[in-house]
Amino acid sequence: MPNSEITDVQRIVTVLRRKVASLRFHFGDVPDVRRLLNDVERLDIDITELRGNASRPRRTQTLADVVMIPDAPYNPELWQGADDEGVGGYRRQTG
Repeated sequence: MPNSEITDVQRIVTVLRRKVASLRFHFGDVPDVRRLLNDVERLDIDITELRGNASRPRRTQTLADVVMIPDAPYNPELWQGADDEGVGGYRRQTG
């Protein structure tokens, strides 16, 4: 099943490549069209890589791989003395 889906996507990307080429003919070599061409090329590369990975067994995620993060607030003492580097830092004035 995955190979047929990959083939379908490859066919769609081929059609998309022709449509973007038509846009390039109509609009010229403008940045917007170049980005679209780049995106189509990236899709083609990804499909090729996916086709190579389709035959490999998929790694299933186990419960041990999942890290549960509680919704409860953290203990404020955990942050005592920490510096907020992302907002310029905060230094307590002494004296």
